[in-house]
Amino acid sequence: MKRRFLIYAVAGIVAAGLAAVVAPTAAQAHGAIQVPGGRTWLCYQDGRNPNTGAIEPKNAACAAAIAKNGPNALYNWFAVLRSDGAGRMAGFIPDGELCSGGTGGPYDFSGFNLARNDWPVTHLTSGRTIEVKYNNWARHPGTFRLYITKDSWSPTRALAWNDLEPTAFDSVTNPAERGGPGTDDGHYYWNATLPSGKSGRHLIYSVWQRSDSNETFYNCSDVVFDGGNGEVTGVGGGGTTTPPTTTPTTNPTTPPTTSPTTGPTTGPTTGPTGNPSGGCSAMYNITSAWSGGFQAELMVHAGATAVRNWEVSFTWPGSQTLQQLWSGQATTTGSLVTVKNASWNGSIAPNSYVTFGLLANGATAPSVNNLTCTAG
Repeated sequence: MKRRFLIYAVAGIVAAGLAAVVAPTAAQAHGAIQVPGGRTWLCYQDGRNPNTGAIEPKNAACAAAIAKNGPNALYNWFAVLRSDGAGRMAGFIPDGELCSGGTGGPYDFSGFNLARNDWPVTHLTSGRTIEVKYNNWARHPGTFRLYITKDSWSPTRALAWNDLEPTAFDSVTNPAERGGPGTDDGHYYWNATLPSGKSGRHLIYSVWQRSDSNETFYNCSDVVFDGGNGEVTGVGGGGTTTPPTTTPTTNPTTPPTTSPTTGPTTGPTTGPTGNPSGGCSAMYNITSAWSGGFQAELMVHAGATAVRNWEVSFTWPGSQTLQQLWSGQATTTGSLVTVKNASWNGSIAPNSYVTFGLLANGATAPSVNNLTCTAG
């Protein structure tokens, strides 16, 4: 079984017929949480070259994990498991190793335990019901449990058992499924109500315990409770450990011919602010960080009505200073930054968005204060 799986993983695909050979065996299942996205799944999305299949991570945290574990970890993104887990948690997996399922699994995922604030992140709203998706690469019965970190947890330290609330906020046995097995798209799915009263950065820790064997899967999903609707940031758009070697472009020589017609595929670490049903709202996200500086992107969203002009303002949480900004016109007064639209991106169609970017000096600011958007 293990030899077969390695062949399938390197190839990157498994035909339905071959998957049928794998699924009935009593050996390992495979799967990982996809919504809210686990670290291995989102780093796979970030790093896999769709043309060559090579792992070429763009997100800095994903790159650090691959530097530690090698690309084989992402070719096997669905295998963070312990065949002897039997649903065990504290006392079985050591503190600081929760995101890798310890060190006794078939592959080394220790790089995904790294304490960093730049992992790909899913944006959620506290108390809201979401549809959870968990890949069913190999189909098996079992129970899925979801835990959330305590408010005292910080992404600057590796996850420990004491960082988690003691009771799962959601649990489901043998949920329905779509597609699969043996595909990236096939998954189990169910509705879960997110914990109320949560804000800012958190981790959702998922445990899938098979009922037909002791095999158990462990996954970490980085989330931020900021009023989001499942948007994902930090995938495929950068996240390098060094600043850009060339200056980002300023205003394009010709304005875009159309406004985006769909919402963003990624969403930010601060936001949304403003009035999402009308007017505009703004969302902030770190795209890259290095010693002494960082790069961020802000999305300006229109609500149910079109926006003709917009103005975004925020204050830095510390001593950060603006170095450069593109796709907007910035003024600064102390820690206050005010950005007005450029001549070519002031108009935003209903329920669409535009973006602007910036470089800043100082410690990385994963969020900003007093973020507001005003529509003209």
